[in-house]
Amino acid sequence: MEVRSVRTPQPARELLVPEGVVKKPPSFPREPGLLGIVGNPVRASLSPAMQQAALRHAKLDACYRAFEIAPDQLRPVLRALPPLGFWGINVTIPYKEKVVALLDEVDEQAGAIGAVNTVVVRDGRLFGHNTDAEGFRVALEIEGRTALPGARVLIVGAGGAARAVAFACLARGCGQLLIANRTAARARSLCRALRANFPAADVAAAVTGGAEGNRLVGSCGVVVNTTPLGGNPADPPPVPLAALRRGQTVVDIVYRPRRTPLLLAAAAAGATTVDGLQMLLHQGALAFALWTGREAPTAVMRRALAAAAARGAGRVTRLAP
Repeated sequence: MEVRSVRTPQPARELLVPEGVVKKPPSFPREPGLLGIVGNPVRASLSPAMQQAALRHAKLDACYRAFEIAPDQLRPVLRALPPLGFWGINVTIPYKEKVVALLDEVDEQAGAIGAVNTVVVRDGRLFGHNTDAEGFRVALEIEGRTALPGARVLIVGAGGAARAVAFACLARGCGQLLIANRTAARARSLCRALRANFPAADVAAAVTGGAEGNRLVGSCGVVVNTTPLGGNPADPPPVPLAALRRGQTVVDIVYRPRRTPLLLAAAAAGATTVDGLQMLLHQGALAFALWTGREAPTAVMRRALAAAAARGAGRVTRLAP
């Protein structure tokens, strides 16, 4: 696997083609084409509805589907993408970190983050990108109107999404970054990886339980849940809900339900809230541009997301072992 340098997309209110992405030549990508999202589980994914609406609006002959795959299927699925005519795929839980070593080339930012959520197929080769980081930044700073520079940020979780969110926060100059995870060793490991890229940054592992956890959550200006907690009614809260307060911005990347218990408690406490559909929208817009070389129709994608969220779960293709 090769790591190459690409330029990071610049801020935009409605995302355009990321800077450094070449406009689509008339002959590429070939139509009809295939796109999709791979993960496990993916039944709740709204990406198919969002991306299919964008493809339809752009009059591109391609379809986007959700594929639920087992861990031992990841490598063969990736190798099958070029001969099957795929333009690319999204990658979600639990494969964002695992996929990095299986690609032909990974861009500099995705390599630094250590996670890939977007794969582009070009000339039979697989190129990895991470659009989660910029998707989160736009969701927080533009949708949530919250500035990251100087902020004290708490991230709950230490997986692929947490890596991207942490990278975005540090790249924007947050004042302090705290990582809390159910497995403390994984939080410390992520902190070490972040310090390697941002040696001057104030990064530390944290605990959100007990009285100290209440003080910690209350002291942070930005609180981000990157775990699946909140997707099921029986889930415990990712942070002590009583510690949330006015003046905070609380982000939950869970988007089913759209108003998670965390966001409902944050709103009741007077905090600014950013739901998971915002990050999903903006990372998806960047992925669309990478696959097609065209500006993503973000307004169309936003409407499709809202409609799909109101309808419920979509179709999933399970690949047989």
